[in-house]
Amino acid sequence: MGSEYCRICHEEIGGTFRRNPHFSVDDGRIKTVPSREWKNRGCESCHGPGKTHSEAGEAKDIFFFGGSVRNPVAPPADRVNAVCLQCHAGDATHAGRLSGSHTRNQLSCTGCHTVHQFVRRPLLRVESNALCQQCHLNVKAEFNRPYRHKLSEGAVECVDCHNPHGETPGRADLRRVSANDSGCLKCHSDKRGPFPFEHAPVRLSACSSCHEPHGSANPRMLTRPDQSRLCLECHTTTLTRAGGTPPAFHDLRSARFRNCTICHSRIHGSFVSRDLLR
Repeated sequence: MGSEYCRICHEEIGGTFRRNPHFSVDDGRIKTVPSREWKNRGCESCHGPGKTHSEAGEAKDIFFFGGSVRNPVAPPADRVNAVCLQCHAGDATHAGRLSGSHTRNQLSCTGCHTVHQFVRRPLLRVESNALCQQCHLNVKAEFNRPYRHKLSEGAVECVDCHNPHGETPGRADLRRVSANDSGCLKCHSDKRGPFPFEHAPVRLSACSSCHEPHGSANPRMLTRPDQSRLCLECHTTTLTRAGGTPPAFHDLRSARFRNCTICHSRIHGSFVSRDLLR
């Protein structure tokens, strides 16, 4: 039928679509559909053929992405996503979509994006941090703790660390940087190394084994209020190391041994000391 025919009834939507990144000014078709068959048929490239719908005026005769008064039942998430992925499956940001947490939990593209009435690019319903916090309420609460990443100040956004479309390989859809390193190293590059003398948890475990990534009640966003307790979760195996039975060298009955980083300040790795001394 063509997009101009759709605008006879859907005048408001047709007007806003002209400001949409999906709209191509030169011929009014979806930019990502190369075939000339779809020239001037931008609406039908997503919603399907409109002839039956225009003649009968029934909402059921056209593919509709969300619920409405006339057609309150929205299609399943996998059907909605399949339409969007006809063009977007090849995008680099969708490389891990099939293993992403949003896909596994049956969240449709239109849960976050809206093509016609978007607030900000990339076609988001609301500002990105507010959009994430609508579902992740526990994380929203963590950002209100005393020691936290500066999300509310606008220094970082959720999508700086997470890829909402999925990340491969990854856990919690965390972004990867610089040859598949943890996304934390994008900002904390001084912790990357490589170091001649490595701290095993930094090399083999996630940063979250010691730090709470969103916010913490403890300085430096540590998972424990007492620094020595965090170290002693691993260093309790020999009599000569911290946590040994008194009178060990690190006698924890003495206050001077309760702050490990006074001596072992290079806890992320060292260039000079096997014991990570300063």
